[in-house]
Amino acid sequence: MVAIKNRYGLDFTNYEKTSLKRGIARLMMKNRMTSLFDLWARVLKDGEFFVRAVDDLLVNLTELFRNPDVWVKVRDQILSDFQSKGVRIWHAGCSTGEEVYTMAIVLEEKGMLGRTRTLATDLSNKALNQAKGGDYSLEILKQYLKPFLSYFPNRRMEDYFDFHDKHATIKSHYKSHVTFQKHNLVNEPMTDKYDIIFCRNVMIYFDEKLKIQVLNLLHDCLNAGGYLIIGYYDLMPDAGKNLFQQYDVRTRIYRKVS
Repeated sequence: MVAIKNRYGLDFTNYEKTSLKRGIARLMMKNRMTSLFDLWARVLKDGEFFVRAVDDLLVNLTELFRNPDVWVKVRDQILSDFQSKGVRIWHAGCSTGEEVYTMAIVLEEKGMLGRTRTLATDLSNKALNQAKGGDYSLEILKQYLKPFLSYFPNRRMEDYFDFHDKHATIKSHYKSHVTFQKHNLVNEPMTDKYDIIFCRNVMIYFDEKLKIQVLNLLHDCLNAGGYLIIGYYDLMPDAGKNLFQQYDVRTRIYRKVS
């Protein structure tokens, strides 16, 4: 891991060990490698291979309208704080973009899409490129139909996507307020301020030390009284409760402690 940090500037030292071991096993199996020596030798010699390897080391967990109760809470309560003004949002660890576009749809429903500026970041180039395109297979969209209908029982996905033969693309106006950018939460600064930060199912890959480091960054990037929304599988460490107070336990929504 030290060699990877020195060679590529990516520090996996404090990633959760079990998740990282699973990622390494996936990477070795995919490339038919039988020893860690073979893997590390190629990682250190082949930069393009390592860029691709990041996608296997870090599983991207996202979907359209995942956990619909979160989006109901965002629509009915959180966005009400910003109804009369613009809102700035950061999706930290946006993966392939489904969450970004879910939020865009919710913002449009509230009449706020045109007054919103969104930053969507991820470590994976592959995930970011798909997020920018907003293009998803019909097979994937079929898996998202249940949470979509739970939030929108009387709507159709055709209202939000342009459907093609084997894939569908999010309608272009849902992208207009979003800037996509590669960013490493672990060791890269972020100085802009936001009203809402989504960081869902990202910290499950971090040990306690790294969680606090990332939470400090997110705290610094939130405006006073801003909201942090984490994933159902993320656990707020005890030290994080000095930075964020619980807003809603069921949906894992927190507010910045000033």
